[in-house]
Amino acid sequence: MAHPPRILVVDDDPTVAEVIVKYLERDGHVVESVGNGAEALRRALANPPDLLVLDLMLPGMDGLQVCKKLRERWPVPVIMLTALGEEIDRVVGLETGADDYVTKPFSPRELALRVQSVLRRARGTLVTNGTGVLRDDDLVVDVGAHEVRLGGEEITLTAREFDLLAYLMRNPRQAFSRAALLDQVWGWSFGDTSTVTVHVRRLREKIEADPTTPRRIVTVWGVGYRYEPADGPSDGDAR
Repeated sequence: MAHPPRILVVDDDPTVAEVIVKYLERDGHVVESVGNGAEALRRALANPPDLLVLDLMLPGMDGLQVCKKLRERWPVPVIMLTALGEEIDRVVGLETGADDYVTKPFSPRELALRVQSVLRRARGTLVTNGTGVLRDDDLVVDVGAHEVRLGGEEITLTAREFDLLAYLMRNPRQAFSRAALLDQVWGWSFGDTSTVTVHVRRLREKIEADPTTPRRIVTVWGVGYRYEPADGPSDGDAR
């Protein structure tokens, strides 16, 4: 990323927004702030930022609606802020397309580190150590170009989805626990492993012929997941 990362902060609490902006500006980011979903969507579509910090509970158009509408147009990385502690709310946010979430109240420094992590993965630095092309039958992942094609058609993945797929493809037939994937792909030494579950589900919906009976990303009972190349067994399930 040649220019300083541009970040759009969307929170209807001016005090929270001000704190976030100050911390992110200290890290060298160019930061804008808006207080409602409609204005956030307008700005993001007119001049896409490098990342959104998006509050879930917004007046009018909420964060989930903003994230969903953005995902229909462009896969901008999104970190969702939520004051809700229930797992279902975090899962809904991730399924809508958020790359990460932070639960309020939160440490501004932790949020700043999460921003750096998501931006780093959006630039592909996690998976471009050895640039090249990963192939499995009709699935082609061009690591250098950060592009995925299935049956010759380009498919859109979020930065986290891309990293997860590339990591699994680079380690075929190796079973990983959700905690191990959280550490290796997300860079978190601890966290909610449902994040991995949601991203696997989303990946299956995009790359599997039948997501309910996955062939590529299969479940290893009692362990987690592994990637099976086309010449491997098809014993996965969708759990």
